[in-house]
Amino acid sequence: MKQHRTLSTRQEKAAENELFAAILSLESIAELRAFFEDLCTPAELEAITDRWSVVPALLEGTPYREISHQTGVSVTTIGRVARCLTHGAGGYQIALKRQKQ
Repeated sequence: MKQHRTLSTRQEKAAENELFAAILSLESIAELRAFFEDLCTPAELEAITDRWSVVPALLEGTPYREISHQTGVSVTTIGRVARCLTHGAGGYQIALKRQKQ
């Protein structure tokens, strides 16, 4: 997070909600890809993709080091995703459930 915020907490939340609304307005993978390529640096997009890519292996119980070896994703990142799967806001589970439908 930025150290010197110029927006109030309420303004920050409104900006965040506008971002999420913009994402919800997109209608295809191509539109999402274009938006995220504009929004994120290549490294940020790679980090997001890395996090999502290890979720299935974590749910299967694959050891962190094996996931790291198979994917090239750091053990630290894998641990962060694992914590979110067990103690996060539930977003991964919602997305996984909806993908299966």
